[in-house]
This record gives sequence, structure tokens and C-alpha cells, in this order.
Amino acid sequence: MKADNCIFCKIAAGEIPSKTIYEDEDFRAILDLGPVTKGHALILPKSHAANLFELPEDVASKVMVLAKKLGAQMKENLKADGLNLLQNNGEAAGQTVLHFHLHLIPRYENDGQHIMGNPKEATQEELAEIQKIIIG
Repeated sequence: MKADNCIFCKIAAGEIPSKTIYEDEDFRAILDLGPVTKGHALILPKSHAANLFELPEDVASKVMVLAKKLGAQMKENLKADGLNLLQNNGEAAGQTVLHFHLHLIPRYENDGQHIMGNPKEATQEELAEIQKIIIG
């Protein structure tokens, strides 16, 4: 189902032109208009879900299979050295369009990108406490 004012729903439905690199009945994959690296693409489900938590499990499964397929194609055809998969949920996590989408970011040696930010150190005690909180 499409959301009326969702730009990614409109792109996925073909109502707004894009540089499509893949399309099937469930997904459209497009080149990102603001690429982090050469070949940076987005996988857009054609059915609307605001984020991972609203995404049906069957669609979530299919998106990873497609990411593997497209990632391998990018690695080979673009001569990429690696690949990041990035998926943001919520404004605090950097999500700017409230339609689930998965970034495929080809990586190249010395491309200058730092996708993981600034990792911090944690003690074993801190990790154990967080573990207890997460699993209940």
C-alpha cells in the first residue's frame, strides 16, 4: 500500500523519475541523489512502511536477499573493495524520509568515508548491564 504524501512511495511506483538499477514486483532500487560513494543506491519497498519496526517480516527477508544480489553486482561491476549496508530508523538515527529504505554503499580503499562514526570503549561491566537491560 502506498502512502499519499511519501516521496519514496512515488519513486518506488515510478511516478517520479529515478535512476533505477533494479525493479521487481516488491522493490525498486535506485541510485541515491546524494551519493556517499560511487554507486550508492537505495532499495525501496513498493509497499509503505515507515521504518524497520513496521516492515512485514517477509519483506524484511526479501530485502536482505536483494541486498546480497545487488551488492555482489556492485562489487564486481564497480570494482568496489567492500560494501556497507545502512538502514536508519527514526530521526535520532538519521532517518530523513519516513519510508523504510536500505542504503547499499560500495566502498573503495581510501575513499575517505567513515560510516561507523566514532566508536567508544565500554567495560565488561557496562556491557553486562546493557545486556541485562536488552534481554530483560
